[in-house]
Parts: sequence; structure tokens; C-alpha cells
Amino acid sequence: MKLPNGPKTPQLLRTLKLVARPLEYMDDYAQRYGDFFTVGSQNSPVVYCSNPKAIQELFTADSERFEIGKGNRILRFLLGDKSLLLMDGPQHQRQRRLLMPPFHGDRLRTYNQLICDITAQVTAQWEVGKPFPIRLSMQEITLRVILQAVFGLHQGDRYEQLRQLLSSLLEAIGSPLSSALLFFPSLQKDWGSLSPWGRFLRQKQKIQQLIYDEIRDRREQGDFSGTDILTLLMSARDQAGQPMTDQELHDELMTLLVAGHETTASALTWALYWTHHLPEVEEKLRCELGTLSDDADKGKISRLPYLTAVCQETLRIYPIAITTFPRILKSPLELMGHDFKAGTVLLPSIYLVHQREDIYPEPKRFQPERFLERQFSPYEYFPFGGSDRLCIGMALAQMEMKLVLATILSRFHLALVDQRPAKPVRRGLTVAPPSKMQMVVIERVKTAEAQNANTLPK
Repeated sequence: MKLPNGPKTPQLLRTLKLVARPLEYMDDYAQRYGDFFTVGSQNSPVVYCSNPKAIQELFTADSERFEIGKGNRILRFLLGDKSLLLMDGPQHQRQRRLLMPPFHGDRLRTYNQLICDITAQVTAQWEVGKPFPIRLSMQEITLRVILQAVFGLHQGDRYEQLRQLLSSLLEAIGSPLSSALLFFPSLQKDWGSLSPWGRFLRQKQKIQQLIYDEIRDRREQGDFSGTDILTLLMSARDQAGQPMTDQELHDELMTLLVAGHETTASALTWALYWTHHLPEVEEKLRCELGTLSDDADKGKISRLPYLTAVCQETLRIYPIAITTFPRILKSPLELMGHDFKAGTVLLPSIYLVHQREDIYPEPKRFQPERFLERQFSPYEYFPFGGSDRLCIGMALAQMEMKLVLATILSRFHLALVDQRPAKPVRRGLTVAPPSKMQMVVIERVKTAEAQNANTLPK
């Protein structure tokens, strides 16, 4: 089998580049080798793909041709064996059917007001003229949304402990340097509570105990009338009438916490960056938001076309995940003139497809209008992945982005402290805005709704 060409650089140097400069890694190799390039060895090849036709073939192929959960084993230490992301076959199908209902339709719309209220509470702490790190505020918003919408926790010791521990846990692997712990298993050594990995494991243990305690208390209370996602999952039954086990609940909750908190916070930070880095974008967005009354139905916000386009373009230009989940071939596959043997790892690249000049003219330019002018196929635009691995929280994340952005712009005039172009950095397994990016409140917008927000509990 002749594999697509690829770099001959030693693996250690390639991995260091992937960790330290992930987008340069992708851009450099794609420019040099084209739509397919191979890393790894002849015996264990990893092939990146950025051809939409090839990605269509992969996304529409029988899922039984791939092992995808196995390719996500790097996440096992964080999420657990029973996470949806680590499953394949019937087990994956069962778990996905159990998880889907809370994330669609009327169930999802019950969180509209909650998201707006949390945003108002967090941003009420901003002071006019005092710079602040915008990412921290977005993380606080998305974490509170997860804890309240997913866990149904609004206050109390368990809420505060989870809030602090989760922030600390994800920060422990959040910098470009500490992200190396994920890519070099040899660094994952527990040398006590003062060592990076040891501290991480102890924080994870505490979080695990808190989640199991919450599940136990819910079972003992036997009250499943709530609308939070944990309650709905505990009430769910599979086709055989069986509920999810405590371990399944724990691992899925960890998956929702990690995947739904950090990623949405990064996307929101980028959306605010672009909105204020490009004055014409902010002006158009404010004009559109100005067409709504203060008491407008929150569902109308989610349907605003330019706001939607801003969020779409945010996820296009710097997608939080630069590839989909790895697809490990269980049998040989012919793809676009390439013959791949069983065991080959195929990695559709979200970032590289989103940067294709033939699909997105001037791809490095932030231009929301492109999403108003045409509709892109799910093989040309797929920030949430695709096929039966489409992110289960996609609709919630999109709704949250729009509501948070609209709520902030309706209350504040903001500015970037530094107008120099910001570049994405490694954050765990994702890419994100620099954590030190700062914004400042120029003035508060005087609206009835904003004034009412000051009376909300802090």
C-alpha cells in the first residue's frame, strides 16, 4: 500500500509542533502535501484528510467499518470507560439514544431564560473602565449553565465545590505547556499531590465523588420531576427497559461537563473578539439586535440571521476542535484513489476544510456574510463533527452562543484592550483564544432589562 506523502520529520519534533503550534502544523503540511498527508509510521499510519468529497464518503459510510471510540482512548483518564465518546457499535447506539432527548426541541428551550439570567449575573460584576480577562467570564457563564441545566444545581456546598474543582481541573491541562501531559503519556506520573499529574488526579477524584454523591442523593429522594438533564437521564430507559447505571451517568456527566463547558467558552470568547476587532461586524449586529424589544421571546434571538452568521463564522475560522474524532479502519478502504489498509487512522480535518479557498474565498478573513449568501454542505462546514458522531450538545451550544452574545451586547459597549490580531493557542486537546485576552467596558447600556438584571441574586 502506497500511503499519501507526509513529513519525514522525527515524530517527537512533529508532536511538539502539534502541541505548540497546532494551526501552523496543519497549514504547513496541507500546503506542502495537499488534501491528504500521512504522519506516523508505515505500520501505524495516521492520515489527515481535507477533501470534502472524501469526507462525505467517510461520514456516509457504514459506521461498522470504523472503530471511533477506540481512537478516543486518550480521553479515558478524564471521562471514564462509559463515556459516549469511547464507545462503538450497539453500545454507542444505545447510549446515544438515551442521551439525545434532553438536547432537542422543547426540552432545550426550557434553558433559554436560564442562560440569559446567568449571563446577566456574571457580567453584572464588570466595572466600567476596568480591564478583565474575557475568557474567565465566558468560562464562568458556561460552567454555571452546565451545573444548573445539566445537574440542576443552583447553590449550596456541592455546587460551589464542583464549580471550583472543575475550573481548577481544566486549567491544569489548559496551557500550551501543560497540554503536553495529554500528548506524552510518559509524563503522566503520580509523584504526589505537588506534581502536575498527581494534583490533577486528586482533583478528578474529588469531582468523581461529588458526582456519585449527587446521583446517590437523587436516587434516594426518588423525585424525577425536574427539567435538568441529570433528572431526565436518570428517568430514561433503553429498549430493554433498563436505566443507565451510576457509572454510565457519571461518565456521561463528565463528558457533558468537559465538552460543553470549555469548548463553548472558547467559542464565545472568539465571537466577542471578532465582534469588537471589526467595528463593522459589531455595528451590523447591534442594528439587528435593536429590532427586538426588551421583552422579546428568547427564541427570536436564536433565529436572528446575522447573529447566527456571526456564530457560524466564528466556528469556521477557528474551530475549537481542528479534527473530527479519529476513524480507525477495521477493513481496507479505497478513498479518492488511495488504498488504505485495516488499522489506518483517518482524521478528517475541520480546520483545513474550513480554510479551503475554493469553498471560502479569503478564508483568513472574518466575513459572516458568507453564511447569508449560501448554504454549506455538512462536508464543507462541520465544526461539531459529523455522521453518528455529531456532537450531541450542538443545538445547546449554538443556542447558548447566540443568547450570551446577544445578552452582553444589549447591556454593554465593550472594547478590546489590545487591538493586535489574536492567534489561537493550544488548550488541552482543543485550540482556543489566548487566555490573557482582555476587554474593557466602555459604558453600560441603559435598558429596562439591564436595570432589572442588577436585582438578580449574585
